[in-house]
Amino acid sequence: MAHKEFGIEVIKARSIAGVVALTSRTFILQIIAFVATIFLTIFLTPEVFGLFYVVSAIISFLGYFSDVGLAAALIQKKEKLTREDLVTTFTIQQILVGSAVIIALAGSTTIGGWYGLDDSGIWLLRVLAIAFFISSLKTIPSILLERELAFSTLIIPQILETIGFYSTAIFLAWLGFGVTSFTWAVAVRAIVGFVAMYIVAPWKPGFGISREVAKHLMRYGIPFQLNSFLALIKDDLLTVFLGRALPLSHIGYIGWAKKWAEVPLRLIMDSVIRVTFPAFSRLQHDKERLRLAIEKTLFGLSVTIFPITIAMIIAIKPLIAIIPRYGKWEPAVFSFYLFAVASAIASLSTPLTNALNALGFIKTTLKLMILWTLLTWVLTVSLLPILGFNGVAFSLLLITSTLILVVILTQRAVPFSFLTCVQIPFIGSIGQVMLSFGIIMFFGSSLPNTIVAVITGGILFGGIVWVFEREKLRALTSNLSTLWKR
Repeated sequence: MAHKEFGIEVIKARSIAGVVALTSRTFILQIIAFVATIFLTIFLTPEVFGLFYVVSAIISFLGYFSDVGLAAALIQKKEKLTREDLVTTFTIQQILVGSAVIIALAGSTTIGGWYGLDDSGIWLLRVLAIAFFISSLKTIPSILLERELAFSTLIIPQILETIGFYSTAIFLAWLGFGVTSFTWAVAVRAIVGFVAMYIVAPWKPGFGISREVAKHLMRYGIPFQLNSFLALIKDDLLTVFLGRALPLSHIGYIGWAKKWAEVPLRLIMDSVIRVTFPAFSRLQHDKERLRLAIEKTLFGLSVTIFPITIAMIIAIKPLIAIIPRYGKWEPAVFSFYLFAVASAIASLSTPLTNALNALGFIKTTLKLMILWTLLTWVLTVSLLPILGFNGVAFSLLLITSTLILVVILTQRAVPFSFLTCVQIPFIGSIGQVMLSFGIIMFFGSSLPNTIVAVITGGILFGGIVWVFEREKLRALTSNLSTLWKR
């Protein structure tokens, strides 16, 4: 697949089309994932859920050593990609991935003993490692599709592997397979995703390393990967640490709360962010268009993520009360509240760091990641003895205050108006909170009253935004409507 050069209007159209394609299909996937998670958290105990959370983090730890940022370097590269670029990247990645997988398989028994895993837990670790290797084979086809902003095609393997994973996991969990449900589900996901990717984006693998290409790509890739490595220490290594510091049931609570709190991010932000990095990279030579793209991204995220987050905060407790066998997750509700607010705030910083990366300010984002990593460990370790497992969510909420710093740094590179993008959605959110909680306090927190409160609050939010930001909403919905019809 050859990389094509295209103009501003094509970039704009493909970027919006990519967001539409990813968001619409992601919506379907998230519905599948949400329903599946409900069933899995009914059939499985917090301990099993916590075990999967910890073991997945161990494999993610190895994953950060498997790329050295070459994939991001290829996406960000201004010039046309060559076969030499792709083969060099593929070869280096497979050497790193193979080494990581061998380490994981060789040390699986030791790691299992360290965490007190039984045979089923150790096999889950091994299968995750093998699946990680299979997944790495999809990198080059994925890069080629992202360079073309062909997200409508890129989403197909994700749909198929998600369906394969959850259908397998639910069926086996229902039969009582426990942890082994995840083991088989991971294997199915890896195989289905690999086959689907090479069908939609065929690429003939090759082996070989060009020193000149490797040097050029690593100049951007290594600082980018240092960012990822710090994210590893901040998130996945922290989970690995928590697996030793807390009971697995508490890890399960953290995983449950974080997963549900990040629903708006997975539903909306992931799709937008997946598009913005390659799109911003294509616009890096035109600061004015990049400014407009950043402002539209921030407005679109705030006008969607804010009201969804508030609705979830209002509805979570009544939903737990009516789902059979779901009361076991009630201890995690407070963490859910904290994670939800933190996620809504964090959704605004991610497109800004994407813009900095696209412009080549990778060292700036590296410094930010160092700050976030230090704050995460210091605050979490300090708050655990005071707040227990809730300290993890509370520390994340405190860290989101650094959004101000991210805004300032991005404005130095690309002057844009942050307040203009988010102030009306923020005011609408305050109105939504006051009305929704007012209805619940006055009429009670039964499920019917909660539904009325959520709907009424959402209408008020939409009304406020429509009154003050009518033109922006019209432009946003017009673009989405046109592309949806296409």
